[in-house]
Amino acid sequence: MPNIKVIIPAYNEEESIPLVIKAIPTIVDEVIVVSNNSTDQTELNAKNAGATVLIEKQKGYGFACLKGMDYISNQKNKPDIIVFLDGDYSDYPEELTKIVQPIIEENIDFVVGSRVEELREEGSMTKPQIFGNWLTTNLMKLFFKSTFTDLGPFRAIKYDKLLGLKMEDKTYGWTVEMQLKALKQKLSYREIPVNYRNRIGVSKVSGTIKGAIFAGVKILTWIFKYSFK
Repeated sequence: MPNIKVIIPAYNEEESIPLVIKAIPTIVDEVIVVSNNSTDQTELNAKNAGATVLIEKQKGYGFACLKGMDYISNQKNKPDIIVFLDGDYSDYPEELTKIVQPIIEENIDFVVGSRVEELREEGSMTKPQIFGNWLTTNLMKLFFKSTFTDLGPFRAIKYDKLLGLKMEDKTYGWTVEMQLKALKQKLSYREIPVNYRNRIGVSKVSGTIKGAIFAGVKILTWIFKYSFK
């Protein structure tokens, strides 16, 4: 089996984070939880559940992901596959095996878990999220002939391909940046339908008007930046 590491950005997810960690399949070599300046028991609960815990004081989804990548870059034995997973228990961590399967069995570079409507729990995605996904993926289809249908956070990528993307977004644009750069670099990719449920706690992005607006602006900025580059 390949060496697989999971990076989980987490901000105040004390209730959900143990559930997420315990549901991750045993094929994973290391679970890395990056506490994004949490003020609750996220760090303690993640450690007690068996995860490696890092602290990133600068708030932002991208900051947390980059912290996890920096930690891995300093390890002697590098992974083959990196999986990104949210810490709010909205994803089904046990589905990780089907997320990495195309990489292991078919040599696909990049896999995104697609939160298709028929597998989504009612209310698990807000109307702004649904519209934002529709708009963004249709713009990617228009400009890049992409077949992406979602910006789902549950995703897996070959480690060397991830490094080649030279990720830089520090906040809300992390997921779309990864997909746009994968398209520009002509990585092979696939979407896998995944189940999706209502998260534990309140979303820090889609659950607030400010977060939804900032996320939308950042996503559209990346789209148009790469469309005319």
